[in-house]
Amino acid sequence: MTGPMSSMAWIESAWQELDAPDAGRRDSCLEVVDDVLRTGLLAHDDAIRVAERLVAVALSGESYELRESALHALCTATTPYEFPYRVVAPLAAADGMEPLLLEYVLGVLGSTGDRAALPAVERFLRHPHAGVRREAADAVKELHRRLRPDRERTA
Repeated sequence: MTGPMSSMAWIESAWQELDAPDAGRRDSCLEVVDDVLRTGLLAHDDAIRVAERLVAVALSGESYELRESALHALCTATTPYEFPYRVVAPLAAADGMEPLLLEYVLGVLGSTGDRAALPAVERFLRHPHAGVRREAADAVKELHRRLRPDRERTA
């Protein structure tokens, strides 16, 4: 391939590394995905496909570090992209995640601007970990801020 790689080509290359046996290489591939998402240069449909893959990694039985990297990349992506709740809804069932990972999850759910995310987020307002409760409160505020009748979607 001549010339610079396209944003999606960088991501496709990174996905290939995700299957590497070396945990460091696998984590590095998610850093590449994070960097590409940060640019906001992906087509929206491509960004949604990337988000779906990141959700799958975040919910996998992979190492904490790999799941954290996937959720960090997903959170990064919520600045240039708005994902439909249906794309990130599987994260709503992640009750057993570590507190820091739940904080990422709540940030992602809050960024959807979808009323359907409210029940999933509100149940974390009573979480035993203070950071999770704070992030849940912020996510509820963000959802209310973004809610408008023309933006409501269903999963």
